[in-house]
Amino acid sequence: MLGTSRLGIGIIGAGRVGPVIGAALAGAGHALVGVTAGADSDRVEAVLPGVPVLEPAEIARRSQLVVIAVPADQLAGLVAGLAEMDAWQMGQLVLHTDPAQGVGILAPAAAQGAIPLAVHPAIAFTGTSIDLRTLNGAFAAVTAPAPVLPIAQALAVELGCEPVVVAEEDRAAYAEAIATATEFSRSIVAQSTSLLARAGVDNPGAYLFSLMHSTIDHALAEAGAGAATGSGAGDLGTTTIDE
Repeated sequence: MLGTSRLGIGIIGAGRVGPVIGAALAGAGHALVGVTAGADSDRVEAVLPGVPVLEPAEIARRSQLVVIAVPADQLAGLVAGLAEMDAWQMGQLVLHTDPAQGVGILAPAAAQGAIPLAVHPAIAFTGTSIDLRTLNGAFAAVTAPAPVLPIAQALAVELGCEPVVVAEEDRAAYAEAIATATEFSRSIVAQSTSLLARAGVDNPGAYLFSLMHSTIDHALAEAGAGAATGSGAGDLGTTTIDE
């Protein structure tokens, strides 16, 4: 557990990411203070049974660690809005999960004494308990001021991830790498399954499963070898996932 402390954790964002992060940290021994309301209350209840549903400002005022997992276009406004309500607390931890942002976006909270952290687990979240298994052995990009970087790293470990430090100025490149990998993969799978279906192959997804996994494994192995030998193709990977 994080040192020897048991934190009271609040989750702002009830989409696919926030509740899973909360469940993982609860599994590491922390207490859940509350979660904000979401469109799929049944799914959130299944992941976080019995956790109170609270307003964002109430979560900020009650929690020692606030996890913010909201859409990217809502993050800045949410942080600033809670600052205008004087909701942030001196010494509390505030962690967001947006891959494209470091801790600068949390400046309004930091100005009120909160400790800013950015932790992005590099998995495709489903919003279900399946993600708890996927987190184990995954990597997480962590960004934080140097004095509190070990806290961000420890929280990543408690999620089950291996922390990889990404500098504030490198978060945009990191996010581009993540978006390229995920969006390209989805597009290729959709195109390939459509072509196989037109060719008369039953269950094209199952047909592609082993092929896609083996191809990706080989590509990642080659990328890792390139990074180790200093070839240009590995430069971005060593900044994000391969460290």
